[in-house]
Amino acid sequence: MIKPQVSIITVSYNSARTIRRTIESVLHQTYTNIEYWIIDGASSDETVSIAKEYESAFAQRGMEYHILSEPDRGIYDAMNKGIRLSHGEIVGIINSDDWYELNAVERMMDTYRKKHFDMFYADLRIVREDGHGGFTEMMIKHSRLRAPAVSRDWNHPTTFITRKVYDRYQYKLESLHDDWDLVLKIRRGGYRIVVLNEVLANFRYGGVSNERSLKKCVQRGRARYRIYRNNGYSRLYFFECVAIEAVKFLTG
Repeated sequence: MIKPQVSIITVSYNSARTIRRTIESVLHQTYTNIEYWIIDGASSDETVSIAKEYESAFAQRGMEYHILSEPDRGIYDAMNKGIRLSHGEIVGIINSDDWYELNAVERMMDTYRKKHFDMFYADLRIVREDGHGGFTEMMIKHSRLRAPAVSRDWNHPTTFITRKVYDRYQYKLESLHDDWDLVLKIRRGGYRIVVLNEVLANFRYGGVSNERSLKKCVQRGRARYRIYRNNGYSRLYFFECVAIEAVKFLTG
């Protein structure tokens, strides 16, 4: 039986400190019909040279491996570029400071064969660096599919979307929450969404999406609320947006 090809995209910029773990989590997947693209935003550190170290290892496993480094207009522009360049029937995006469980793609494909989804996501382990070269687990963020639509039920690092959906939609390049905008469009478009309650990826806590400042919280909350409204959701989602940012501010 021919196994469908899965494209995985990692967007990077000056990610030398973290990208090895990301790359190796793709390299050692138990499912091997993978096309892997690293879309780098012209990093000034060792990101690209580190990525190139793995070319022969991917070739030995029979996986396609591509590195593109050039200026871009931000993370979602780079994601769109990777999606356009890739060829797999299903596309996953794992950022350069996160990493997959080693059976993530295989478990996703097992689900695809049974339920033939348009979008898939699963549970996520959130970790924090412990200061000694390791990580401390903060929580397991469980995935759910329910109404109302709330982003805390969804985990981007575990998400896989079919080519036919990406052929219709691209990221809009409007805010930090362009990924959630795409999820809402898929939900309202009547596509088949499937959730798996297993941990398939690890998220390193920190970065822009969790930056702890009142100004940043307000900016993120406004952007998220605008996305809800642009996709036809109730004004009551204002309270959801406030609640999410309040938790981020308080927990840091």
